[in-house]
Amino acid sequence: MSADVPRLASKIRLLLMDVDGVLTDGKLYNVPGPDGKMAETKGFDSQDGIALQWMARLGIATGLISGRVSPATVERAHQCKFKYIYQGHTEKIPILNEILADAKLDPSEVAYIGDDFTDVVVMRRVGLSFATANARSEMKSIAHYVTATPGGQGAVREVVEVILKAQGKWDEILRHYEVITDPRPAGRDVSLGEA
Repeated sequence: MSADVPRLASKIRLLLMDVDGVLTDGKLYNVPGPDGKMAETKGFDSQDGIALQWMARLGIATGLISGRVSPATVERAHQCKFKYIYQGHTEKIPILNEILADAKLDPSEVAYIGDDFTDVVVMRRVGLSFATANARSEMKSIAHYVTATPGGQGAVREVVEVILKAQGKWDEILRHYEVITDPRPAGRDVSLGEA
């Protein structure tokens, strides 16, 4: 991890990401649906899911920009409380600009998680970039941080922990689940959700 990562992570107000290879392991499964037509399914990690819910409840928005269109992705995004859901966009800069305008954020307040070439343009423009362990080597060379875990196996959870620790919010999560039991500092009681 670069020495700058905690400083950069302390400013993050929005976490964006790709889907395939980040929220999933990148594998796509085609199975027959009830109508006999093939339907695409994906596997999502439950620890990633609960971590994304924490972000929403702690005031850090989340979003996805994916080149593929998938009903499974939309359903998972709603479960995980994503604010921004963009599918079918391999050209990601116009979408990034639209999100920045809507959120009224500077790029330095945005983090992005990617794994492949279509993510480079976004990773170069945001304040903090992450590459998953399964990312292309070219992606890893430009990222501020490379996760130890692959996409679809806890990489997003790892990124969320980095951000929440840098912002001093991680202990709130640990207290909520009674991992640590020292008295809570004065503040709000936040329901932290389920995967």
